Amino acid sequence: MTGHVVDHIRRWLDDFVVGLNLCPFARPLLGAPNLRIALCEDTDIAAMRRAFLLELDLLQRSSEQDIATTLLAFPNALEDFEDYLDFLEDAQDLLLDAGLDALVQLASFHPDYRFAGEAADAASHYSNRAPYPIIHLLREDMLTRALEDFVEPQRIPDRNIETLNAIGSEELARRWQALFLS
Repeated sequence: MTGHVVDHIRRWLDDFVVGLNLCPFARPLLGAPNLRIALCEDTDIAAMRRAFLLELDLLQRSSEQDIATTLLAFPNALEDFEDYLDFLEDAQDLLLDAGLDALVQLASFHPDYRFAGEAADAASHYSNRAPYPIIHLLREDMLTRALEDFVEPQRIPDRNIETLNAIGSEELARRWQALFLS
């Protein structure tokens, strides 16, 4: 199963994140050895917290050349979006308790990601949809450097919504299903 999970995540990165330019900073890391994809196959909350803390520790102890960023996926747990959001809140608290909130930022992705106030079938949800529940651990300094060289970074979410709306929910759903064929 592990190989298929990583393959699905890599396909999602290729086809959605980079292919649709949803994250303009992701392209250089796509095939790089310092992009870490870590899997926590546990279903127990305590074990998932430990996995998060281990990844957080590994990232902050490693150089950017060794690990630039980490995608921590939970392929066997957190299927319910509300459960995922609860765990994400716990992860954010753990980050704060560790005193690493100035060093690491969390981004969230889930197969059923839904923005509050948006229609259930809104194309915009695909900007944060991933094949599995994922917490992305980003180095704050890398993000700051990337944003310095980017024109109007505050417009990224709006551009993503425009791109996704132009494609449309039906086509996005078709592309989404194609990620899992193989």
